[in-house]
Amino acid sequence: MKHNLPDDENPEWTAAEASAASRFSGLSANLQTKLTCRGRGAQVAPTKTRITIRLSQNVVDSFRATGEGWQTRMDVALQEWLKNHATNPAM
Repeated sequence: MKHNLPDDENPEWTAAEASAASRFSGLSANLQTKLTCRGRGAQVAPTKTRITIRLSQNVVDSFRATGEGWQTRMDVALQEWLKNHATNPAM
């Protein structure tokens, strides 16, 4: 999907709209900070552990092909597997 092309929901600006727009540098410092702060911030109590793991390329490709959130879906799939295969009753 190409996000840099105009469409019905994001039409190309006319010259009048462009000249009437405010420049980022002309916004208040507070608003500039709010607009540049992206992300969800630090977790209060992390619920997941960052690891490095080697997986088969076809597994990674298949999950990535499902789009954004593929790592969460992989986590859910592994949790489901544990429910059916875990020997630890605490799982």
